[in-house]
Amino acid sequence: MKLFYSPGACSLSPHIVALEAGIDLELSRVDLKTHTLENGDDFSRINPKGYVPTLQLEGGELLTEGVAIVQFLAEQKPNANLAPPLGTLDHYRLLEWLNFLSSEVHKLFLPLFWNGSKEEKNKAREKILRRMDYIDQRLQRDYLLGDSLSVADAYLYTIIRWLQAKHFDMSRWPKLQAFQERMEARPAVQQALRNENGGDA
Repeated sequence: MKLFYSPGACSLSPHIVALEAGIDLELSRVDLKTHTLENGDDFSRINPKGYVPTLQLEGGELLTEGVAIVQFLAEQKPNANLAPPLGTLDHYRLLEWLNFLSSEVHKLFLPLFWNGSKEEKNKAREKILRRMDYIDQRLQRDYLLGDSLSVADAYLYTIIRWLQAKHFDMSRWPKLQAFQERMEARPAVQQALRNENGGDA
């Protein structure tokens, strides 16, 4: 399978999940400003949505949207225990977190990354602070679902990196800081960062 990614983007989440699950992925870097691949090909001809992550399956089919991709990857290697079994309450807790991170947190960063107005950026930052306050309060154990890693944690970790990139004061969220340290101690996370940053974690 091939993962189309851009360094620092939300494609880091499925990249981490694949490594945690022991799934070999070919990586193809996308320039999101020009929508081109490293060889100059037009990425929009592969994914007309024009954004990452995009997962090309072995048969050539494409899967888009990060929350779908991470669940697909987790189900390829159920013994990795990256998603609770279907039908359990924890499975729906996972969906709850993935949807919250996608719809209520991820999208708030758009004005910060794509030249929003000063007013748009200020409003976004205020909402991000409230959302991250909520997550910090809910993070009672090592990971979002308890004591073991799930695909939602890879997504949350990616968002934490955006907080740092946009100069949020992380000391406001001590539990999230500890979570970040736990994530960055994981070999799969370290490998994903090296892969995306030319060998530097």
